[in-house]
Amino acid sequence: MPRYEYKVVPAPQKGQKSKGVKTPEGRFALSIEAILNEMAASGWEYLRAELLPSEERSGLTGSATNWRNLLIFRRGLEEDAAIVAPVMDTPATAAPVVVPAPPVSSEEPVRTPPLVSPVDTAPASPDKDRDPV
Repeated sequence: MPRYEYKVVPAPQKGQKSKGVKTPEGRFALSIEAILNEMAASGWEYLRAELLPSEERSGLTGSATNWRNLLIFRRGLEEDAAIVAPVMDTPATAAPVVVPAPPVSSEEPVRTPPLVSPVDTAPASPDKDRDPV
């Protein structure tokens, strides 16, 4: 079964200027294209774009939900390679954090005994242990 690591980067909010590109749509497409090409050069495959809610503080005590556009990339891991956790950051400064892969064993896993409900271990009240007079 193939394993992947993922990277999530924020989508640009406005287009970048370029010679020969005059429309807002063209400038926006150019900025998306730049991110896709930069990530592809680093070995990341574009997977999809997502629009997700983000709860943020608003004022002193309030909060507001803002919707964020994110671009999701992935790349394959080799079976014996370490598991890599994605870091939310901009593409230019993003660096994945390496977490060691769990050891693969052909032995049967160690089974722990089932949990037994605890017996009432609370000390008896002093009044119950006394003989009535």
